[in-house]
Amino acid sequence: MLPHGRRDAGKSGAGKTGAEVVMGMWHAVRGNRRGAIALLAATLAGCASHATLTDSRAAVAGAIVDAEQRCTALASYSGWGVNVTTARLTPEGRVLAEDGSGRVDPSRPIVPAHCLVQGVINQRTGADGREFGIGFDMRLPLDWNGRFAFHGGAGMDGWLMPAIGDIDATVNPPALTRGFAVISTNGGHSGFFTDASFGTDQQARIDYAYNALDKTTLLGKELVRAFYGSKPEYSYMLGCSNGGRQGLIASQRLPLHFDGIVSGDPSLRFSRIAIDEMWNQNVLAKIAPRDESGQPIISQVFSDADLQLVRGGVLKQCDALDGLKDGLIHDWQACGFDPGVLTCKGGKTASCLSNDQVGALRAMHEGPRTRDGTSIYGPFNYDTGIASDAWRGMRLGRSTSGQSDAADATLGLGQFSLYQLTPPEPGFDPKGPVDWDDVLERVRHTAALGDADSPFLNTFASRGKMIVYNGLSDQGMASSELVDWYDQVVDVNGESVRDSVRLFLIPGMTHCRGGEATDEFDMLDAIQAWVERGEAPDRIRATSRSIPGISRPLCPHPKVARYVGGDPASADSFECRE
Repeated sequence: MLPHGRRDAGKSGAGKTGAEVVMGMWHAVRGNRRGAIALLAATLAGCASHATLTDSRAAVAGAIVDAEQRCTALASYSGWGVNVTTARLTPEGRVLAEDGSGRVDPSRPIVPAHCLVQGVINQRTGADGREFGIGFDMRLPLDWNGRFAFHGGAGMDGWLMPAIGDIDATVNPPALTRGFAVISTNGGHSGFFTDASFGTDQQARIDYAYNALDKTTLLGKELVRAFYGSKPEYSYMLGCSNGGRQGLIASQRLPLHFDGIVSGDPSLRFSRIAIDEMWNQNVLAKIAPRDESGQPIISQVFSDADLQLVRGGVLKQCDALDGLKDGLIHDWQACGFDPGVLTCKGGKTASCLSNDQVGALRAMHEGPRTRDGTSIYGPFNYDTGIASDAWRGMRLGRSTSGQSDAADATLGLGQFSLYQLTPPEPGFDPKGPVDWDDVLERVRHTAALGDADSPFLNTFASRGKMIVYNGLSDQGMASSELVDWYDQVVDVNGESVRDSVRLFLIPGMTHCRGGEATDEFDMLDAIQAWVERGEAPDRIRATSRSIPGISRPLCPHPKVARYVGGDPASADSFECRE
């Protein structure tokens, strides 16, 4: 990454913030340390006595020079099989885009001046001569708050996200802006986040499953000690999707690494999620219209109007179960919606679903099963997100040909055939006959590495705290699976584990964010309060992007938000009850 330009260069010293003074000092220091002293004196002119200015400019200049020296010294770090490729001070500004273009990404938040360290751990040549290594991005703010955070990944990883700790809706402003030292990893391989081709290499599977998380966390803490001269007072893990899975992995495999974990929409039982994605394509292919070559056009099984019809049916039956018709279904487990109520009595019309469509919805929501009827994954609950672009993009796509562009057919098929199956099977066809018992057997080896579904947490629970959450309209992860896991956690560790691990389910929210939902909340604040001040999250206030002006409490399972009277737009009008 290249340094960003200094902002507001024309401001007088009296109008500058401390961060802007430091930015100016940083730019001058890089080229001329004497110039740095002169710049500091100019920016502070008229703000204090001469003696105070002399002391201030010397202190700030010294601090900047010292920080630069400590940062560049990290380039020679050689422990842990590490090759550091970048170690430089970076001024306050926006991070660069993740596409490698070198452009500043205006959509990203402004982050403070920090030491940027990048490199690779255990670089090697693997299967088919491909180069592998655990890439890392570490950002150490000059104004450190004594805390460390791991910034979780997404999809199949592969690209090195700027380690700023801005995990979707859960952290705003990002952790780096708050003073956290933050690290991220590419998961042990390079590639686009939908690319699972690394799965043909044994060590790459291990790195992605858990080893990259372990190695980069240990390295990050060591770099913190080297740069600041002391270890972190508190360590946190923040992630959603694959980052959420990494959070669960940390609590299960690495229970001493973190004091607090935020695990959002985690890909719990990842191998079985992959089977479910294949199941959906198989179900839809059976009733889809065909293109000229005879291939099923998956996107045309349901129109947008069909899905809106289902959404309306779900709301009609279940919206008021929590005491208020507001478009948010909090009491989701009491919702017994079945799409059969929408079945056409005659031919297909705009106001009903065909028998085939009803059957497909039932099969997709129930999930795949073995020959003896045992559930492999699911069931999925019905919620408003079924009419969202997110659900269509995941299950149906919009391709008008037999080449599906649904995520199940792209990301899903790739990671299933190359990463989950042992041995990998690049030509796997989910649309033909599939032996679900056989594929369940073939994914168990990878499942053992990274499915993140162990309920045995007594070491972690004795010292750490974890918030797990999931959107009830998550298009890929079934909330029932998380509830099943959490109930096992309580059974195995005892009721007292609720004092260390809590699960929150968010009506209407699609994967990690979005949907007709209260999807704006700050889980970093919540986990810090729990870890550092002992303030357990009995309810977490959330607001909405899509429904302006409302707030709701997010309640720890098994409680749900119930309307008790008052302003229907306010979270204060709801109580968390079973």
